[in-house]
Amino acid sequence: MESFSFERAQAFIWNNARLIERRLFAYLFCGGSRQAVVTALKAYQNPDGGFGNALEADVRCPDSQPVAVEQALRILDQIGAIEDPELKEYVRTEILYPVCDFCQQVSTPELGIPNSLPSANAYPHQPWWETAANPPAALNPTASIVGLLTRFRIRHPWVEKAAGYCWSAIEATETDQYHDLMPIITFLENASDRPRAERELERVAQRIRKPGVVAYDPDAQGYVKKPLDWAPSPGSFCRKLFDDATIEQHLEALAGRQQPDGGWPITWEALSPAAEAEWRGVVTVEALAALRAYGKI
Repeated sequence: MESFSFERAQAFIWNNARLIERRLFAYLFCGGSRQAVVTALKAYQNPDGGFGNALEADVRCPDSQPVAVEQALRILDQIGAIEDPELKEYVRTEILYPVCDFCQQVSTPELGIPNSLPSANAYPHQPWWETAANPPAALNPTASIVGLLTRFRIRHPWVEKAAGYCWSAIEATETDQYHDLMPIITFLENASDRPRAERELERVAQRIRKPGVVAYDPDAQGYVKKPLDWAPSPGSFCRKLFDDATIEQHLEALAGRQQPDGGWPITWEALSPAAEAEWRGVVTVEALAALRAYGKI
């Protein structure tokens, strides 16, 4: 870890990151408040209850998008907002139940929600966010959203209906794609039917173990998913799939990818200079969180 500098990373965040990442960093590392994070996050929420406004930095659409909803819920989970007695009711009333209403509005006949909504097409976006006029439901991000709402103990008609879609889709799929499996894991970790969930988690683990699914080379370039992407903390479901030596090797490599300006790079071609700067704030906070979770900070 000789090349790693927390001070340079901190300077990068203050110099370059969005307000939401600056406040998240402040909460995680500098004694900042949950309330400040929630206030910054609320600015991305629309009147329909969903989130947009480029919270997902590769979709510059102001309208609500499912992927932005997922990101918002993950931030709330990361800061433990629903466990804060002073924030709990506000978050439930002003954010989570409106999110459910939005999801119900955009729900498909399958009772899930699409990966992307057509409103994204009218604004700058990465090619993978282009979508058809009537896109089908997708486990990414329906499974993540339902799993997190379940973790937050939110009872809403849409959550129950969408959970049925998730079970059917999970049991029918053999996908080994990271962006499908991670939402599936989030759903299964929070599902109330534990025997059923454990059976499916074992099937997921078998697929992750397949050659080529995880990029084990710490120096692998491009948009690949390495062990710390699958297991960003010791408590992650996927941590048991990697031995200690592999995790240590990848922690060293992660620290070594810190750039001279203190931040971490993205592994895909940026949509724009602004989007790259925003994403670098996101991945820098993620890198620091992983390093601290494994006791390196």
